[in-house]
Amino acid sequence: EVQLVESGGGLVQPGGSLRLSCVASGFVFSGYAMSWYRQPPGKKRELVAGIRRADGGIEYGDAVKGRFIIDSDDAHNTVYLEMNLLRPDATAKYYCHAWNYGQLNYWGQGTQVTVAS
Repeated sequence: EVQLVESGGGLVQPGGSLRLSCVASGFVFSGYAMSWYRQPPGKKRELVAGIRRADGGIEYGDAVKGRFIIDSDDAHNTVYLEMNLLRPDATAKYYCHAWNYGQLNYWGQGTQVTVAS
């Protein structure tokens, strides 16, 4: 059974930091592009950050460049998202996503991040 289990969300003040984790199981982790998406209230889901497997490249959404860092620990089938200098517009449900560059892709259930004073 494929599972992506996110954790680490919560309430944080503006300017603060959080680290999200996504533990994967049920598929060959190293063969999948791993990404974080978020969906703010009333808005569409958007890419936050992703790691490509072909060349190890990383991409970030424009809104988070320079403040968020994505990292992967293949030994533990885990992908992380370190979020710094958080702003209220980062309030969203954050989802882990895995894609095998073909027809298979999986989503986690999400973890809520709320940035408020």
